[in-house]
Amino acid sequence: MDEPKKPPAMIEVHDLFVEMGRVSILSGVNAKIRQGEITALIGPNGAGKTTLLLAILGMIPYRGRIDIRSGNGRPHIGYVPQHLEFDRGMPVTVMDFLCLPRQRPPVWLWHGRKMREKAQANLEWVEASHLAGRRLGNLSGGEIQRVLLAHALIDDPAIILLDEPASAVDRSGEELFMNLIKRLRRERNLTLLMVSHDISMVTRLASQVICLNRVVLSEGKTADVLTEQTLSTCFGSDKGLLLHDHQWEGDTELSCAYDPDHPDRPDHPEGK
Repeated sequence: MDEPKKPPAMIEVHDLFVEMGRVSILSGVNAKIRQGEITALIGPNGAGKTTLLLAILGMIPYRGRIDIRSGNGRPHIGYVPQHLEFDRGMPVTVMDFLCLPRQRPPVWLWHGRKMREKAQANLEWVEASHLAGRRLGNLSGGEIQRVLLAHALIDDPAIILLDEPASAVDRSGEELFMNLIKRLRRERNLTLLMVSHDISMVTRLASQVICLNRVVLSEGKTADVLTEQTLSTCFGSDKGLLLHDHQWEGDTELSCAYDPDHPDRPDHPEGK
């Protein structure tokens, strides 16, 4: 029986090199991020994961080529950083922050109607409409991550890059954020590239995995990449931290790297 045809690549990275001073961060990276799928980017600290995201965004210099598939013009790319650096004492509300890209300063004095409507709709989509008038500095980690996701959706992107999106989120917030990511893929057919250290999150969300440690060590379907051998090669002595039992509410324990029978798997028939 023939295997299903793979979706086309939305992003193709060809022979990518990134150096900071004389230090090599990425060396000869080749990878494909397929359209309409969630791809997880895993690897140890210092492996160059965030650097790869910044190269795709065009925010740092590199050698090599990054091809981004487009229809009419270059597709918009949304970005959810791991942290938002800002002065928590500033009197900036969530609505101010979301309207900032299209607003002349001072942003807190007035917002265009269309921009307000778009920002409010995105807040509703990420289940955070009640935060519109709250000061950004008063939000919890999970609330900020949902606001950052709403911000990433402002320009109707075809691609979203997420850098450790749930690193500062508690268990209930993590579950909510994962459900939002699933909805983005299912309802909007977005292409998502997600950096994560949480292997249980990767197994529940991603259909493709890229294992990176300055070079691509392995790339392919989640079940094929998340093996003990690959994780040992990628993470070395830190592998044990990734294979811990992770008890999710209502789930059985995930005591191995990959659980092919979990109904939340993106390729499980009951999880569609």
